[in-house]
Amino acid sequence: MKNIVCFGEVLWDVFPTHKKIGGAPLNVALRLQSLGNKVSIISSIGTDKKGKKIKTYVQDHGVNTDNLQIDETFKTGKVKVMLNQKGSASYNIMYPRAWDNIQLTAGAKKTTELADAFVYGSLIARDDTSRHTLYELLKVAKYKIFDVNLREPYYTIEVLNHLMKEADFIKFNDDEIFEIGEKLNSKTNGLEENMQFIAQHTNTKTICVTKGRHGAILYYNDTFYYNSGYHIDVVDTVGAGDSFLASLISKLITDENPQKAINFACALGALVAGSEGANPKISQEDIAKFMNPK
Repeated sequence: MKNIVCFGEVLWDVFPTHKKIGGAPLNVALRLQSLGNKVSIISSIGTDKKGKKIKTYVQDHGVNTDNLQIDETFKTGKVKVMLNQKGSASYNIMYPRAWDNIQLTAGAKKTTELADAFVYGSLIARDDTSRHTLYELLKVAKYKIFDVNLREPYYTIEVLNHLMKEADFIKFNDDEIFEIGEKLNSKTNGLEENMQFIAQHTNTKTICVTKGRHGAILYYNDTFYYNSGYHIDVVDTVGAGDSFLASLISKLITDENPQKAINFACALGALVAGSEGANPKISQEDIAKFMNPK
């Protein structure tokens, strides 16, 4: 069992017909917890009913909420999710919200210092307050995992560059790494070459790029590992990348074989895409059966 902290947004994903609790760091935290890790979330909610429901939900799923702050100024986060005919999502992210105002506290700092790994994303850096808190926590974190989530207009290359250079492990999707590579004057259009470029530019030894239904590529200690994806009938893609990352982290930080780790992560990500919402219940037996059908 590893002690892992996830930092960033917690919110409600509001679909045309229903709503679900989410936010990339929370999705990662919930999946990490379900895989047998000890997980804490550092974030902020409002005093409203939506915030109270998030806290209860997170506690019921075993994630530590000691550093889930309650903000009396801003409302709990909300995102309007639009799905196209293929289940791919686009987002309208409300601003400002409580998670934009995460304060640097002694408890958050101590929890981060004691953790085996610290997971953070790019969206949380859209506001000065939460970005400052993140920068300070990165100074004390042991092993830093950066989950890139480019959401217009909430990022700059200067902030992304800082967050990448702080990281020991960076996860992109294929569109994101090409966009960032171009902004950093990468001279190649090749995916593997851009991964190597980012690794060298940031001095990061682990780079992972997801490719949707086509699987993922992992660059780990100067070696590439590939999975070409698993077939699934997509319901919605919300949270699939988060569960992918959580399962990859869970395997790699326990020294699992990198090829087995990326295979497992792609399978779990596919199963989430084949379910409704970001955090469907999926057992180890479900994953094993999906990877090795009889």
